[in-house]
Amino acid sequence: MNDAVLLNQLEELAEKLGIAIRYENINVESSPGAGGLCRMKGEYVLIVHSRLTVREKIRVVTRALRQFDLNEIYVRPVLRELLEKSED
Repeated sequence: MNDAVLLNQLEELAEKLGIAIRYENINVESSPGAGGLCRMKGEYVLIVHSRLTVREKIRVVTRALRQFDLNEIYVRPVLRELLEKSED
């Protein structure tokens, strides 16, 4: 599976979980990192640096999704395998 399709499927999974993903140009000098998960007005928002490569965006989204209980929803096997790999 190519990275663009994988990212799209991760974005769909985030939507199922009620997580909005925003791609924004982050000033890395004042806020180091590629993005992160936060709560705004009671809703989860994942902010991802828009200038990351697709592979780096996958890493950021995957890291955020690992924080949620995915046992009660259907997750495609390829995504579940990616999410269960220990990276951090």
